[in-house]
Amino acid sequence: MRTLLQRSRRAFFALVGSAALALAGAVALPGTAQAANILSNPGFESGSLSPWSCTGNLGSVVSSPVQAGSKALAGAASSSDNAQCSQTVPVQPNTTYSLSGWVRGSYVYLGVNGGASTWTSSPSAYSRLSVSFTTGASQTSATIYVHGWYAQGTYYADDISLDGPGGGGGSDTQAPAAPTGLTSTGKTSSSVSLSWSASSDNVGVTGYDVYSGSNQVLTVSGTSATVSGLSPSTSYTFTVKARDAAGNVSAASNAVAVTTNAGSGGGSGFKQAAPYLFEGWGDPPSPSTVMSATGVKWFTMAFMLDSGGCNPAWDGNRPLTGGVDQTAINQIRSAGGDIVPSFGGWQGSKLGANCSSASALAGALQKVIDAYSLKAIDMDIENTDEFENEAVQARILTALKTVKANNPGLKTIVTFGTSTTGPSYYGNRLIEQAKSLNADIDVFTIMPFDFGGGSDMYGNTVNAAEGLKAKLKSTFGWDDATAYSHIGISGMNGLSDQQENTTPAIWTQIRDWANGHHIARLAFWAVNRDRPCPGGGVVSNCSGISQSNWQFTSITAGFTG
Repeated sequence: MRTLLQRSRRAFFALVGSAALALAGAVALPGTAQAANILSNPGFESGSLSPWSCTGNLGSVVSSPVQAGSKALAGAASSSDNAQCSQTVPVQPNTTYSLSGWVRGSYVYLGVNGGASTWTSSPSAYSRLSVSFTTGASQTSATIYVHGWYAQGTYYADDISLDGPGGGGGSDTQAPAAPTGLTSTGKTSSSVSLSWSASSDNVGVTGYDVYSGSNQVLTVSGTSATVSGLSPSTSYTFTVKARDAAGNVSAASNAVAVTTNAGSGGGSGFKQAAPYLFEGWGDPPSPSTVMSATGVKWFTMAFMLDSGGCNPAWDGNRPLTGGVDQTAINQIRSAGGDIVPSFGGWQGSKLGANCSSASALAGALQKVIDAYSLKAIDMDIENTDEFENEAVQARILTALKTVKANNPGLKTIVTFGTSTTGPSYYGNRLIEQAKSLNADIDVFTIMPFDFGGGSDMYGNTVNAAEGLKAKLKSTFGWDDATAYSHIGISGMNGLSDQQENTTPAIWTQIRDWANGHHIARLAFWAVNRDRPCPGGGVVSNCSGISQSNWQFTSITAGFTG
């Protein structure tokens, strides 16, 4: 929410600097042997990573931003992994090669293992890197890499070129042996973990391609992988093929059939009608009174912020426990309901932006989870400090992945703004990073309002949700039903900051569409405003329109998914 109703939404560099000086001093640019680019899939136009492999499964192919063509590489560097993506190719001994590529992001490196490298910091535009190296007297292969830097967020790379003569004169035509012992080591409702025995090769295996049916879904350098973005209660058949530096590919491994777990939440079955309630603003009503009048069971409690030092507090200044917020939560639970706290919002000192690392943020989230034995948490990611900061996006998603792993059954929700046609650039990046990090987010909730005065609030809300569905399908490979079951809508009752008017009739239409498409979550801002004041404008304790008390909450309580 924007302006008054903003949902109350209002040491590394020294290390890099010394490393940069060392690298700058080491980079030499001798004469380059010009020849065809010997890298495979240099611009990622195939739509897959192969034959590149990325550490931590943190690489993905994206359609924006690109330097040329329609695809590029995205590496979601985390606090513990620089998302290095590499490719090994055959080369000739005692030969000079020229390596170049286009990169974008904070501290992006291009180089060859055991040899020269170069780097740049170009967070908002692509810039070209180039470096040369000469192979050793008996060297027959080289591993080219590109990577970001720890905790600096997602980087992009495109059109990487290694110019020089191909190695071995085409002599290596022997494919690796097929991998053996493929087995499933674990599964959830949306992912399957696999492992296999290493393949042998006359020169050496450089990577493994993982297939689901006939579709290649991952390329990794080791002998294990986790395939995510799967549908609940669905059977998948996996195989693996080995690849060597010359591009020879083995026969497929044994096939393993795995049925994912039934969805107990998020992907299937997790349904939440949870309007926002804010105890620090807008004459907060008695939640038990609202529950009795409307039948609503869940509330989204706003907002959990940073009280300093990565310590959570309600609105950044009310105590985590023992204050008015806990009193309200106790009332809600005594009446048979429950709450999901919302972290962040439009303004204030946010934990995502101010905690120093993903692990520190996960620790702060855990304090709140432990304090209230939570079943779900919502990260409301807004404004330039979180939503438009890709490093902070990655920090939040990594922290959510951590607490979900540490709290079985916990559901994770991310909430963010949208355009009338679906996620904006940063919304798309959030979804892509969730995929790259295997964050296993249960619900992606959009806030379809503040489009501008006079908007068709029903039509634009539906169009925005359909745009989100399309993005989830293309990113995760889901079908329509699975994509819808990961969608949430969080509207604004009555007048918005942009003077848009969502009437009770329009909100009923939106609820009915949400039920008909079986989405996961329906919310609005806020119960505090769910009271009439026709002509009252945009204020904190009423909707600015004619309605009955708690009318939007009653409508929302009819959401069943």
